[in-house]
Amino acid sequence: MLYWLLFPLKAQIPAFRIFGYVTFRAVMATLTAMILAFFLGPKFIEFLKRLNLGEKIRHDGPKSHHTKAGTPTMGGLLIVSSMSISVFLWGNLGNLNIWFIWIATLCFSLLGFIDDYSKSVKKISNGMSARVKFFWQFVISASFAILVYSFPKSNPHSTQLYLPFLKDPVFDMGIMAIFLWVFLINGFSNAVNLTDGLDGLAAGLSLIVMTTIGIISYLTGVGEIAKYLLIPFIPESNELTIFLGSLIGAGIGFLWYNSHPAQVFMGDTGSLALGGAIGMSAILIKREIILLILGGIFVAEVVSVILQVASFKLRKKRIFKMAPLHHHFELLGWHENKVVVRFWIIGILLALISLSSLKIL
Repeated sequence: MLYWLLFPLKAQIPAFRIFGYVTFRAVMATLTAMILAFFLGPKFIEFLKRLNLGEKIRHDGPKSHHTKAGTPTMGGLLIVSSMSISVFLWGNLGNLNIWFIWIATLCFSLLGFIDDYSKSVKKISNGMSARVKFFWQFVISASFAILVYSFPKSNPHSTQLYLPFLKDPVFDMGIMAIFLWVFLINGFSNAVNLTDGLDGLAAGLSLIVMTTIGIISYLTGVGEIAKYLLIPFIPESNELTIFLGSLIGAGIGFLWYNSHPAQVFMGDTGSLALGGAIGMSAILIKREIILLILGGIFVAEVVSVILQVASFKLRKKRIFKMAPLHHHFELLGWHENKVVVRFWIIGILLALISLSSLKIL
């Protein structure tokens, strides 16, 4: 909004030229969302407590988690609301990609909210049925994918497939790109949801991934830099940095209250939204495949669940002490904080590897 209101006045007030700089608006968007989440956090947590929206803890999980029962959930509302206010203030609302990813992220959050509400208020033990949840995840991700495919002017490289460490696209996927995008969005939406089992784990890893994507999105949107780094130039992609900056700022503010011992959990309201936003962001900057490296921890969490279920059904034996993977290490004797910090460190290493792929061949 500020971009529309103030940047056109640059001829009369030269100082307003600063609103045309993506770097300035990205920093301000991050700070705005962070401050909002930080200062609204205590009142928001008290509000959730008054509504008795507490988290249920798995009875078969680590015993140390039983003390967390009743901790307020649906903290994702704090993230998406702070992010939305910041995007509205600092984003260029004439950019279609911003609208696509913003609305889709809110839809994922709404889906997660309904699931959290079913568990916390309606006392349905497993919340929304998996079949219904997957159906609506498919609807949201497919709608986003079809919109991106239908508006190629905003991204001339939208259907081309790029592999890490290679400068040229492997081939043009055409309409088949929609299927890859739907798989990627839903995969990461569920992956972040599965990872959200320890205080600060999913939030911290999401911040690492989103920061990396934010850096790449800015570089991709600057012609000279994109040419130097041998990456596709996508003119409108650097505006995605505003959206990601807002989400990062909101995530930092939320992490202040989600760090161990957590005062609030993000719930499906936040995890489905963050995972979906990560997948959609990678699509818009043509980094679908490298996301599998960048989000390696999320991928490992999903794979651990798949292997555990498959092994038990086929062999009646478990591979891990407990899935997802982070619980396996807890049951090996690692303290919760040790698991979280070590997973963060691995996430940072994967981020550095992903950034190093920008100018190789």
